[in-house]
Amino acid sequence: MSLEQLTDGVRGKVADGGIEESVKFDLGESGIIFLQGSTVSNEDSDADCTIKMSADDLADLLSGDLNPTAAFMGGKMQVEGDMSVAMKLGSIV
Repeated sequence: MSLEQLTDGVRGKVADGGIEESVKFDLGESGIIFLQGSTVSNEDSDADCTIKMSADDLADLLSGDLNPTAAFMGGKMQVEGDMSVAMKLGSIV
């Protein structure tokens, strides 16, 4: 899945309202997805929480094929910054 498709997928998940805090998905060489509230972009900005994972794993997360807790516990997702912000993402992904 391309960065544009992943960005659109995240945008669709937060269309009805996201979370107040800022989150950055660091997809390595695939790019960055930054979200705050219902705003989603590919800017590399400072965030309250940074989630590092592969683009394929984010695609699986967005489709529901990958459980966020299982991804974290299995090492497919690393969280830097405010862990409570990462926990709030469970309500939108």
